[in-house]
Amino acid sequence: MSDAPGKGTGAAETVKPTRLRDALRRARIEAADRTGVVVDLRDAEEARLEILNEALDPLFAEVPDQIDLFERGISHGDTPRLWIDVVAHVLMGRDKRMYRFVQDTRHGRIVLAESHDVAAVADAVTDYVARRMIERERALAATSTTPQQVEAQEPRRSRFWAFAFGFIAGIVALFGLALVAALRSP
Repeated sequence: MSDAPGKGTGAAETVKPTRLRDALRRARIEAADRTGVVVDLRDAEEARLEILNEALDPLFAEVPDQIDLFERGISHGDTPRLWIDVVAHVLMGRDKRMYRFVQDTRHGRIVLAESHDVAAVADAVTDYVARRMIERERALAATSTTPQQVEAQEPRRSRFWAFAFGFIAGIVALFGLALVAALRSP
């Protein structure tokens, strides 16, 4: 501040663009390195999910074709996921080596299994698939018994006739009161 305005300002202006240019260059190099690392990590995640997907092939080969609950596939995004069905998927943990099998519910996400071992996660997925198939069977059994129960009930009588009888009784009562009132008055 106490420097002369002409000398200090001119020297600083010539130095700043060079330093800023160097800083921008370093920042671009660092960003490229980080992007490369992120891409490598994402590729490693996808490769691990592919290994789990291949381990699940025998399980899904046993699922009957008419059961269309499960849509297995890997989504390639910021966070790669192996989808089991619409609400359950496997993703990699923070350390990128741990498998996390999660289910989305209306109350939030539930971790169903978490392990470094492919076989342990495959067992958890097998249990989940079995539970979903049993839920489907129960839902189908519940919907197939409902129509039979409805047919067994007696048909409801129309409420129109009750309304009509009440309406006519009310008119007769009003006519009777009017007749009594007319006879009382001189």
